[in-house]
Amino acid sequence: MRALRLQFPRWGRLSAGAQQARGWLPGLALCAVIVLAAAFVTGLHAGPPVLYALLFGTLLHHHSQDPRTAPGVEFCVQVVLRWGIGLIGARITVDQVAALGWSTALTVVVASASTLVCGWLAARWLRLPAPLGALAGGATAICGASAALAIAAVLPRTQELDRQTLAVVVMATLLSTLAMFVYPLAARLLQLPPGLAGLFLGATIHDVAQVVVAGYSMGNEVGDVASIVKLFRVSLLVLVVAGVGWAFRARGRDAAGPPVAHRRALLPWFLLMFLGMVALNSAGGLPQALQAGVGQVSQACLTMGAAALGMKASFRQVLQAGWRPALLMGITTLWIAGFVLAAVLA
Repeated sequence: MRALRLQFPRWGRLSAGAQQARGWLPGLALCAVIVLAAAFVTGLHAGPPVLYALLFGTLLHHHSQDPRTAPGVEFCVQVVLRWGIGLIGARITVDQVAALGWSTALTVVVASASTLVCGWLAARWLRLPAPLGALAGGATAICGASAALAIAAVLPRTQELDRQTLAVVVMATLLSTLAMFVYPLAARLLQLPPGLAGLFLGATIHDVAQVVVAGYSMGNEVGDVASIVKLFRVSLLVLVVAGVGWAFRARGRDAAGPPVAHRRALLPWFLLMFLGMVALNSAGGLPQALQAGVGQVSQACLTMGAAALGMKASFRQVLQAGWRPALLMGITTLWIAGFVLAAVLA
């Protein structure tokens, strides 16, 4: 009996951890149901599951404040979402980046960097918070919703940030879908050769899925170039997120001025995971079947995180933000399209 009494506190700590994990289950289950619903709608009508999960999540906004589901929803935002971002690196290899050539790589890098600056300047012009400018510029420059979610993870956490992230993700997805139809028509109208058409599509359209659809709608050669260019843009995610995190850490405050309670590391763990997955994939450590499985896990984690983010930010609050965030996303989208098109035609 004495031995049992001596071990009781250890069991108590284990019980506390199990209790915390059990508290996550209702929210996790709710997010998983939203993911299944988003996948079902995607199968019926196509479109991005991340957007559907966001929209479904906003309809269940009250669950983010329910004591039964709130811990699991927060866990999806803080942990599951970051796992999805880290696993994106499984899509990329160093050889794919090297195959682009210096001129193409330089065009993409300068276009992405200038779009980040454009987002910041446009936000100042529109009198919008600096984090919103970073979100809009990064989402447009890199990979749409995934980039917005990754950048939001290193920005000072506020309720306003959740609402801004939702607005950027929705607008990025809508604009990317529109570009998927319009940009191939523009490339045909300008009679761009396959290599330049692939560069234009891959360097301008926000999301990976829309780049693939737009590229292969113009032929396999255009689709291959567009996909590689897009993956190179995705590989810039680490630099962009680290740069944004450093900039706001140096500021020590958000756009409204209150001090940030704590600062994250310059390279959070999920970005280190991203780099590790790129290195592993480049070394041949991910067979094609395993790579496909990792990609599916990444997509599921991103979709669960998007569902949780939607629950934490009411769609009504997004609409109350007005027309300026939409105009901001429109400005960054037009900037990167115009920049890359000018480089292609030069």
